[in-house]
Amino acid sequence: MRILLVEDDRKAAGLLVRGLREEGFVVDHAASLAEADEAAFVTTHDLIVLDGMLPDGDGVALCRTLRARGQQVPVLMLTARDALSDRVDGLNAGADDYLTKPFEFEELLARLRALLRRSDMTRPPVLVADDLRLDPASLQVTRAGRPVELTPKEFALLQALMRQPGAVVPRQRLAEQIWHGDPLAIDNLIDAHMSKLRRKIDAAGARPLIETVRGRGFRLRGPDDA
Repeated sequence: MRILLVEDDRKAAGLLVRGLREEGFVVDHAASLAEADEAAFVTTHDLIVLDGMLPDGDGVALCRTLRARGQQVPVLMLTARDALSDRVDGLNAGADDYLTKPFEFEELLARLRALLRRSDMTRPPVLVADDLRLDPASLQVTRAGRPVELTPKEFALLQALMRQPGAVVPRQRLAEQIWHGDPLAIDNLIDAHMSKLRRKIDAAGARPLIETVRGRGFRLRGPDDA
């Protein structure tokens, strides 16, 4: 089992990494939101232990980002704040469990194992459209059997389209789910990312799958589309 530990306190992180490895886990460590976001995208983890407060932002924001791009990896939030509102914010952002500092290592282990047992029964299904395949669990995308390398935003966009093949996905929904912002403020950003995604997915010689529906949004062509 592979765990991503996101903790900026080097001493605490060192103790947790050593303890988890002694229990047989493979552990990757990130000390910031930026490091964690990259690690969570390029490597498949079975579980993420996420500190609530990090030098470059709030861990809750990372949890929202993971869920927005379809990553269903279990997340255990760690925090020094024990207010009910803080716990509710984390759970609403997609965290699966919450543990308040200070805690006993044995309790952390018990919660991790419970989350891992639960996740074995809830692995998200692979999405398939034509010869395009997207695996939300491993973050792998292939077209005609060949791997397609995508950025986190491109992956999230493609997954949003593949969840509703043939249906128009509005710009506003993409803006809210992936960028968490006003669609008018990031309209050009959406177009730029979608253009790059289209070049990667609809490579030369491949049947075009991604379509822009003017004034509405984007759609993934269905098998009956001309």
